[in-house]
Amino acid sequence: MNEGRTGIWFVGARGSVATTAAIGLAALVEGRIRPVGLTTAAPDFDDVALPAFADLVVGGHDVDETPLLERARRLAAGGMIAPATVEAVAARLDAIDGEIRLVPREARGSQRREIGLRADDIRSFRERHGLRRVVVIDVASTEPLPADRPEFHDRAALDAALDEAGRDLLPSSTLSALAALEAGSPYACFTPSISLGIPALQDAAAEAGVPVAGQDGKTGETLLRTVLAPMFASRGMRVLSWAGANLLGGGDGATLADPAAVQSKLVSKNRGLHDLLGHDVVTPLHIDNVPDLGDVKTAWDHVHAEGFLDTRITLQTTWTAYDSTLAAPLVIDLARLLSLADEAGLVGPVPELGYFFKDPWGSDVHAFARQADELVSWALRTAVRRNATQAA
Repeated sequence: MNEGRTGIWFVGARGSVATTAAIGLAALVEGRIRPVGLTTAAPDFDDVALPAFADLVVGGHDVDETPLLERARRLAAGGMIAPATVEAVAARLDAIDGEIRLVPREARGSQRREIGLRADDIRSFRERHGLRRVVVIDVASTEPLPADRPEFHDRAALDAALDEAGRDLLPSSTLSALAALEAGSPYACFTPSISLGIPALQDAAAEAGVPVAGQDGKTGETLLRTVLAPMFASRGMRVLSWAGANLLGGGDGATLADPAAVQSKLVSKNRGLHDLLGHDVVTPLHIDNVPDLGDVKTAWDHVHAEGFLDTRITLQTTWTAYDSTLAAPLVIDLARLLSLADEAGLVGPVPELGYFFKDPWGSDVHAFARQADELVSWALRTAVRRNATQAA
């Protein structure tokens, strides 16, 4: 195995986020762009042993057969990425496309077998490229939350059900997460899909001996909320309501137009506000699909607070950005940091990686400044632990 060579296995490898990350990695390796937007490229991480960009190898799963280069050209045509950048890394994108494996929408036999087949793809990728490890990151489309079932609370019953051919018990996000654990891969859920959130699986990552992180990437509006909300609380101002509206198109807009699929997103976006400000704050939020906006997302927030002598305070914000270009550097950061965590022998949820998420696993910290401090401190400690592990 080559020291530092790490695979990134994207679930949803031909989607906008994974495609943008693949373009960005290729452009970074060729020196065509600077690492703007990458947390792990900041000076705070200079003394942390992380895989180099050139040592990250990309593959993944998807249900879509559209070639990666075609997806990249569509993003460029929509104005997200310079067409010249896409064409300059076209050969690299074609090579990545050759490492993407098609997953059918229906399980191939029992769900246990489907998990094994997906795990085999990850192991084969690792062996084919002589990688030290593969980090699996779910950036697929948001799923509707499954209805609760007795098996979700009973590990033995869940295990038995997975062996039944034709039984559709677990959603695809959970199958992919379990495949990562079976393959011995660190895992991150960047979506609000349930993934490892099923109660019977809460100890699955620790049992598998791998670090995991999630859930639902914090990229734009929620990032801003977790910066501003602590300000109101610290100054003793009482927030009465925090209303939000999101407009977006593209694949995410179409997916979130489904009332069942959008529910998990609405819950994760509001949970941090309630934890920071209290559960009596009124937080109406709606997400609208506006197809002509493409991959540009606009988020409006209206904050109503009470100040000294019952005075009224109003704050209004507008955030507009290509959401995939906000998310792409974060998933690259996660791959590097989960590689470090695995190298240091950490297992189970890594609370400090909650910095990247709306609904962090293993942590109830949502205030962004505190999360940022904890992330840097964790990375420095873990680097020391990693070095001690390597020396032993």
